[in-house]
Amino acid sequence: MKKLFLALLILALHGVSSVVSAQPGRPVDESSLPGKRGPLNVRNARYPRLLPDNRMEFRVVAPEASKVQIDLGKKYDLTRDDNGVWTGITEPLTPGFHYYFLIIDGVQVADPASESFYGCSMMSSGVEIPYPEGDNRFYISDVPHGDVRMMRYFSTTSGDWRRVYIYCPPGYESSDSTYPVLYLQHGGGEDERGWSQQGRTDIIMDNLIAAGEATPMLVVMADGNTPDFERELLTDCIPFIEKNFRVRTDRESRALAGLSMGGIHTLNTGIPNLDKFAYLGVFSSGWWANPTPFGMPHDTEKYYQILKDNKDKFNNDLKVFWLSMGGPEDIAFDNCRIMRGRLDEIGINYDYFETPGGHTWPVWRESLYHFAPLLFK
Repeated sequence: MKKLFLALLILALHGVSSVVSAQPGRPVDESSLPGKRGPLNVRNARYPRLLPDNRMEFRVVAPEASKVQIDLGKKYDLTRDDNGVWTGITEPLTPGFHYYFLIIDGVQVADPASESFYGCSMMSSGVEIPYPEGDNRFYISDVPHGDVRMMRYFSTTSGDWRRVYIYCPPGYESSDSTYPVLYLQHGGGEDERGWSQQGRTDIIMDNLIAAGEATPMLVVMADGNTPDFERELLTDCIPFIEKNFRVRTDRESRALAGLSMGGIHTLNTGIPNLDKFAYLGVFSSGWWANPTPFGMPHDTEKYYQILKDNKDKFNNDLKVFWLSMGGPEDIAFDNCRIMRGRLDEIGINYDYFETPGGHTWPVWRESLYHFAPLLFK
């Protein structure tokens, strides 16, 4: 424990990347270093570095440590030099956002040289791998911009104050129009910050709206970590939004979507409340075929029965039922495959989209990009 404390103290004082002697806010000469600093590095942290082939190079100053690794889904052992500096290079990474951790003598910690994000049930580090040249869908562009607002409401469901993030489209303040709403949920081990920070929701929506590909809408990103999500959304969150924002309140103007755990929330809330939502999106998810994590109820047959009893109404009234998956490497792939088989047996209409990438934010950004243009047409 003493060795770990000393290692973390050194990291905190010097930054995980290297000993930086420049004063705060002053530029650091990087001309002799490979590649370029990661876009999510904190100020003056020269490592991790993005190499030309989308590999990442890490450099960790931890002279008292016995073993240092980088965990990017795959663990990479770093090599120590005589000065206690640990270095290593990853394999090429797919474009988009990825969580990562330092593992120092077996203890998983966030990297002080990186911005931190709430994911995997802890504050995690992040790297952003660039998208191919010309693919500007997930980058800030010279177009009209909306804004993301943070507000709080008191939840009768959880008995405490809850935080919610709301994307308002360009022109919301200067207009007296009312808008449709997409309620967009995060995954397990994340919270209401996920879609706006890791997911770049505002950037995606700004670009789609500017291109005329998506209807201007509000996107509400609530905290799904609640004992009863259905009640939380229907009796606490939606009434708060409809009281404080100029939004339409008919079912044709409401959509519900989510990734992973948020996809389960979407299914469990949307299926029995067809009178409240006309669009459902389920990203990297599907009802569990085996016992569930996160303490979520395993009563999927109840929902299949609702679909059987209301097949024609479901197919007629639900304008979009959209499923996406991050390829066979997605940890929810089998759940979704089994669910799709059951939906086919019942005769439920749905659209399916698959893109490689696994159970990761690049897949969920892609999912939102393709799902949003289908709404409120």
